[in-house]
Amino acid sequence: MSTIRFHEMEDGRRIAFRFALGVEDLDARPALVFLPGYMSDMDGGKATAAMQWAQQNGRSCLLLDYSGCGSSSGEFSDGSLSRWCEEVLALIDALEFNKVTLIGSSMGGWLMLLVGLALGDRLSGMIGIAAAPDFSDWGFTNEQKAALSGGETIFEDNPYGPEPTPTYALFWKDAETHRLLESEIALDCPIRLIHGQRDEDVPWETSMKLAKAIRSDDVQLSLVKDGDHRLSRDGDIALLLRTIASLG
Repeated sequence: MSTIRFHEMEDGRRIAFRFALGVEDLDARPALVFLPGYMSDMDGGKATAAMQWAQQNGRSCLLLDYSGCGSSSGEFSDGSLSRWCEEVLALIDALEFNKVTLIGSSMGGWLMLLVGLALGDRLSGMIGIAAAPDFSDWGFTNEQKAALSGGETIFEDNPYGPEPTPTYALFWKDAETHRLLESEIALDCPIRLIHGQRDEDVPWETSMKLAKAIRSDDVQLSLVKDGDHRLSRDGDIALLLRTIASLG
């Protein structure tokens, strides 16, 4: 793995990232940019596998920690889709990527769509892994939404760790302004979606709704019948890497 570097935003935020430069000219093939999920970081299994594949195949690849996550500065309670989208775009600009393939896991799949819409012609393709657009809507009960709307922080059981998962009012209110599934999503690049049908966090039907909402005709959805939310088993990783390779 490449060493951790830092990009400083104008307001002083220090965004940790790893970057591997491809052996070919950056104009030749798009750089891979992996966007982790909620409260995740760039050292996860899928992100690491994508970086290793890129290095083995001479591709440029960017991994990063959003502010308040992993090795980046800041508090997680200050995080939002708008803030993290700004950070991703700042790194893409700083590294002077001409073409980009975005890979987004869970919440990163929602962020991937926002970043992709902002990139315009620089967007080459997308891969969503259990993508979770609009989870501020379908992911919470009416009671939870009322609490968040009133400025409260809510906590939910965390199946992946000992501490409960917080959702802060700031994050939720910002996320509500970025909902996408209720109208056409103006993306025209090749898009591949992967979703496990035993996902207990993000219903696999969400990816079907997403595929329908995206304007591009070049959208393919792969359903993994026994796959869970993480999709981090060896076979799941192999599917991800085959999907990356297929986009060129």
